[in-house]
Amino acid sequence: MVASPESVDVGVRAKSRNDFSDLVRLVRGEGLLDRRHGYYAVKICLTLLALAGGCVAFAVLGDSWWQLATAVFFAVVFAQIAFLGHDAGHNQIFRTGQANDRAGYAFGGLVGLSYGWWMGKHRRHHANPNHEGDDPDIDIPLLAFTRGQSAGKSGFVRWTSKHQAALFFPLLLLEGLSLHWAGIQAVWRGDVGARRLEAGLLLAHVGVYLGAVFVVLSPPVAVAFIAVHQGLWGVYLGCSFAPGHKGMPTFTGKTELDFLRKQVLTSRNVRGGPWVDFTLGGLNYQIEHHLFPGMPRANLRRAQPLVRAFCADRGIDYAQCGLLKTYHYVLQHLHDASAPLRAKSAPPGSPRACNDRPGHPSR
Repeated sequence: MVASPESVDVGVRAKSRNDFSDLVRLVRGEGLLDRRHGYYAVKICLTLLALAGGCVAFAVLGDSWWQLATAVFFAVVFAQIAFLGHDAGHNQIFRTGQANDRAGYAFGGLVGLSYGWWMGKHRRHHANPNHEGDDPDIDIPLLAFTRGQSAGKSGFVRWTSKHQAALFFPLLLLEGLSLHWAGIQAVWRGDVGARRLEAGLLLAHVGVYLGAVFVVLSPPVAVAFIAVHQGLWGVYLGCSFAPGHKGMPTFTGKTELDFLRKQVLTSRNVRGGPWVDFTLGGLNYQIEHHLFPGMPRANLRRAQPLVRAFCADRGIDYAQCGLLKTYHYVLQHLHDASAPLRAKSAPPGSPRACNDRPGHPSR
């Protein structure tokens, strides 16, 4: 559903544009923007140890169908490495951008992703979250996140969009392969800065990964291992990214929202304890992360009550709910956005498909 700027509480736009500066001073005063070198040293070491342990188990098990269990384990470890790459991309780990980029390239190489491609895409998302035409995260051909997008669908993508609520989780099985392929395409076209470095890292990853799988495992087990590992890795990443924005207000055209409100109103937090923090890689604090991308992951939990109270004092809607409830809202939103495609009287391109109702059920 699309919410025009006018559909969001008009009163919030009358607030001072200096609100964010006040929030920055509050957060900085608590030391929440300081680097957490000790936290990341332990986090990185434990994650790499887990990866090494999985490799040892893989070699010891040999050609066995029990390797499907290690495939599940590797899906989790790959996601945790991807989260570290995300943190590096936002300069959360080290003081300098160069050091963070080096770490980002290393983490990307370990899981077979193009760090440069992902950074370009992710920067555009942070600049204009949930803005149709500017946010690449809501420009996915097989899905329609607004009724306006559903109006332009045709052929096979029209069918997938029509049934997108039911197909959402099955389609996530392809997310891992999609990320690999998008990165390869970007490097091939030269759309990344460090093209030679990234090409070498991707080739090394593919060579080591496929070499190990097909040397240790027989072809049937190897194919099953890859399917389970890549499929579950994609589901894990998709289930971590989707709760943060999907189902929140989506904008088109020029908005009059200031930075603070643009980031808060388009984001959703996920409630939970340390296990949710670990499982979602800190992305459960999506509001705080979007306001302070460079804030170390370990500080987001402490920042959350400060930001929520700040928003409450200024009448800014702050969305937060439990993990399972977020998926309910995501599927509900996808079902609503594709409603025009299920209407027998609405042919492709029907203007009726652009009449989005404002509002958001999760607030």
